[in-house]
Amino acid sequence: MDSKVIIDKQTMLRTLARLSHEIIERNPDTQTIYLIGIKRRGVPITKLLKENIEKFSDIKVELGELDITLYRDDLTEQYSTPHVNGTVISFDVNEKNIILVDDVLFTGRTARAAMDAIMQLGRPSVIQLAVMVDRGHRELPICANYVGKNVPTSKDEFIKVCVDEIDSKTEVVIIKNVN
Repeated sequence: MDSKVIIDKQTMLRTLARLSHEIIERNPDTQTIYLIGIKRRGVPITKLLKENIEKFSDIKVELGELDITLYRDDLTEQYSTPHVNGTVISFDVNEKNIILVDDVLFTGRTARAAMDAIMQLGRPSVIQLAVMVDRGHRELPICANYVGKNVPTSKDEFIKVCVDEIDSKTEVVIIKNVN
């Protein structure tokens, strides 16, 4: 395995600040923004976006955490007994503008599973998607509204977004599988 840091901590924090400004600009009439992080690494990214949005504007931000394990279409292939980490959303999603947050957009299947999970909770007005990295290779017609960085990859490459809360470092790494 060959790996290379493609986004360091400072660049990642600047990118999240830019994404926060984009969210504010695209939601001008909003008094409250509802951010829902997709577990695992989407949750710490969501917390950083919340801090930035509240620092840069007068908009209140509500946070939620979404576990999509039971909504995955590869559940039987990947998990014999799934480990469910729990969804924590303390607000009603009905008629809200929801912004789902994830670390990497790849095939689109995680985003689809997250939308299915949200729709089980109610009917939002809008669901938007924010991701740190879009690496391409979509299998479903899904695109992000907010993208930190587009990183074209091959199928034998892997993108890992590291966050302090989980990985004790903040960076984005591309890993090449060398056989």
